[in-house]
Amino acid sequence: MQLTSLIYTPQNRIFQHFLTMIGQMVHADLVRQNEYLKVENEILRSKLGNQIRTTYEEKLRIIKYGLAVGGPIKKIISIVSYQTFRKWVNAFEEGNLKKDVRLGRPRRTPQEVIDIILRMARENLDWGFGRIMGELKKLGLRRGRNTIKRIMIEHGLNPAPKRYEDSWDAYLKRTFETLWGCDFFSREIWTPFGKKVMFVLFFINIRTREVHIAGITENPTELWMVNRAKYMEQFFEDDTKKILLRDGDKKYTGKFDNIFKTHNTQVKELPYRSPNLNPYSEAWVGTITRECIDKFFIFGQSHFEYLIKNFVSYYNTVRPHSGLSNETIMNLPKTNGEVKCDERLGGVIKHYYRV
Repeated sequence: MQLTSLIYTPQNRIFQHFLTMIGQMVHADLVRQNEYLKVENEILRSKLGNQIRTTYEEKLRIIKYGLAVGGPIKKIISIVSYQTFRKWVNAFEEGNLKKDVRLGRPRRTPQEVIDIILRMARENLDWGFGRIMGELKKLGLRRGRNTIKRIMIEHGLNPAPKRYEDSWDAYLKRTFETLWGCDFFSREIWTPFGKKVMFVLFFINIRTREVHIAGITENPTELWMVNRAKYMEQFFEDDTKKILLRDGDKKYTGKFDNIFKTHNTQVKELPYRSPNLNPYSEAWVGTITRECIDKFFIFGQSHFEYLIKNFVSYYNTVRPHSGLSNETIMNLPKTNGEVKCDERLGGVIKHYYRV
């Protein structure tokens, strides 16, 4: 039986009255709670004196939640008069709500020192005011704990030693300069002997966004994987410590990993079914699929390889990348001249440039 027939048929009016009674009880409870909170607030106000100074941020909070209440705010508001509240709202909507005017002695901390404090706090997310105070001493700048705390709070920074929860996204950003990803994607193609599934092994340099096709095969055996890893060695041979992200696919064997480990590279296996932990590889698969492969009827391995080769060349040279501020990987200079269009793959790929 549907819920609508259970509630709205004449035979179930008793149930309707029951729901109405519950709603009235809940409403009555809320009214009593609000009345109590108002009385408690008035008592607290009487202990604080005649005037309460509010900061700019506090005014914004009062405006936000006061507007959400609507008309009844007239009877609830007590921290200021309703007329003052309306003045704040009007000033905020007109962009004229004034920020705090600081009273007392002028600040003695030079702007240069303030900038250093803020730089340390923003570049080291797990540093608190105590650690920053120690770093300042190393620079010959002595400032008290309260001064550093005040500066951090004024600029929206929490002075506590732990201001963020570590995350995989933060880990990727910390290791961004030396991070690589590798993955497979597969595609059904037509051949004279029927359909086949082809596997494409690719690597992506996370910092540059450059993609390298390691190989394309119908049968990615262990020997084939080892040979493809040896082909990619050339990009891992310098002494820089690198991290290679890959999933737990059984096609990656210990022999495959060891080739990269000999080149000061940590191979990090990702948990089962966690494509979001290798987002750059996943994004590239979506890009080549959406912008190229899905637009063709692929007949034969040679045709498949031709499409991938041309798209990767376009991707690594002249295609703008949102993750690179819409620049190209080769960072082509812009010059004056006539605008031309270079078409590839029958016009599926287009590149505009000046000559």
